[in-house]
Amino acid sequence: MNLIQPLDDLEWQTLIQNTAANFTDLTIKRGFQYYKQGRVSSLQLHDSGHIGAVVKGGEAYSVDIVPGSLKDSRCTCPVGKTCKHMVAVLLEAVNRQGRSVHALVNAHSTALIRLGDLPSAGTGLRQGPPGPPRRQNEEIARLKELASRLPEQPIAAWHELFQEATSSLGIHASNSLYARNALEAISRVKPSLADASDTLYELHARLFVLDRLVKQPQSSASGASLFMGYHVQMAADDIEKDIGRRFAAGQWIIRPETEPEMAERLNETLGYVRGKMLTEPRNHPFFSRIYRKLWMEGIHPYQQGASWYAEELRLLQSAEHELGSAYSRSAGMLAQSLMFFYLKQDQEAWDLLRAADKALYIQPQQLLHFLDALAKAKEWPRMKDWLIETGPLLASHRNHNLNDYMAYWDQAVEHVPGAERHLWDTLVEMLPYSKDIYQEALLARGEWKRWMDFQLSTGREPLEFRVSVLAPIEKEAPQLLLPFYHQAAERYIAQKNRSSYKAAVKLLKRLSKLYKKLKREDRWDIFITSFASRHSRLRALQEELRRGKLIS
Repeated sequence: MNLIQPLDDLEWQTLIQNTAANFTDLTIKRGFQYYKQGRVSSLQLHDSGHIGAVVKGGEAYSVDIVPGSLKDSRCTCPVGKTCKHMVAVLLEAVNRQGRSVHALVNAHSTALIRLGDLPSAGTGLRQGPPGPPRRQNEEIARLKELASRLPEQPIAAWHELFQEATSSLGIHASNSLYARNALEAISRVKPSLADASDTLYELHARLFVLDRLVKQPQSSASGASLFMGYHVQMAADDIEKDIGRRFAAGQWIIRPETEPEMAERLNETLGYVRGKMLTEPRNHPFFSRIYRKLWMEGIHPYQQGASWYAEELRLLQSAEHELGSAYSRSAGMLAQSLMFFYLKQDQEAWDLLRAADKALYIQPQQLLHFLDALAKAKEWPRMKDWLIETGPLLASHRNHNLNDYMAYWDQAVEHVPGAERHLWDTLVEMLPYSKDIYQEALLARGEWKRWMDFQLSTGREPLEFRVSVLAPIEKEAPQLLLPFYHQAAERYIAQKNRSSYKAAVKLLKRLSKLYKKLKREDRWDIFITSFASRHSRLRALQEELRRGKLIS
């Protein structure tokens, strides 16, 4: 087995099996962390099939991997073999091959499927006993014949076909390997379809597999938290990200206004995603995120008029009564807020978002997508209003990563006269959670006095800041630094230890330069003489003042 050349499917499955046989699951997970942290360097694929690399652990370790015989691989770490460093190198090599890193990370789950039960390279249909080839061909032909009728059948029939196409795979190993094989099986029986129908087929294939991965036991309460294993989580994440990428890239465009026959198909698709979204567990909102993607990138950019949004809002509002205890109230409120947003009924949207935040803290992306849509549409005054309303919601659950939110404010201030006043009011209302972006915004806009007032009110020390942060203030408004340095120096003196005296002298030297810059050397001379006299009994301080050449 030589990773210089692309692995065929049989070689790939063999590598997965060998990885599970030679490394414990814990070692694989630790190696995965090293791989994600970018600790692998100098990777080389040799003609002999060996893989050489260096992995930074406690020190730099040299690793030699033999993919065809992992037990013969070596590492210079204390463990020597079957270690996390070897796993990290193997994952890096697999990634360069274009294979799924997560499939290898999940090796112990996929190893439950015996190698002899896997399809031959390229078939991608069965995980169970293969059976006679003739029987397989007959089954594929039957499914293709059923698939040829799909253009005239409802979406529910499509999912029945997907169920038949994947029935031989089972769901006993719910992981990335299952997801890949299921999609291959569904793709194998796909008929020739018009562009729009082909788009929906690909979308529903992924929705079907995602639903199979995350499907709850019948006894579990809808909307409640659901435990999901690591391997299932990774597989579901991959499916969701693939759907998102295709929408973002414009690969899945659905235009019922130009293709009237697609209107019913789109309605069925919305009904399917809506139903899954409104009944899924709160801690795994896969279909909620897909619902937003479907509207924001698959439908809204190509719709004219309000009828689609009004009808969707009606369906969402009636769902609570129809679904009863299965209904997820927070998901319903978020979805309704999106429809009110499209209908430009912003107050109703804000009211729902605040209610949803009280029921369950809203995640940042559930708010930022509104701002992103307004920025793309260049609706700057409206975006300013949304920034004011959503800021406190973002801060309410101690979200410190507010850089994206601040970037939207930058755009609003650029395009809306008077928006900057609202910026400061909103950021102050969001304190203390907005303190980082608030300070950065003040510095970026030259609001030196406001920045200094904030530091004085919070008791920050000048020595906590890099010189580059204070340099613009020293250049543009040096007088503002005087009280900042004076107060801090006095606090250091009050600590009465050698280290604090050194810090105080460092600040006093900066003060000396400031007074000189302000051409007030006489004031400085008066101050330092009085200062030294006032603290004359502190011998250690007097020594530091002399070392700093502040007194003779």
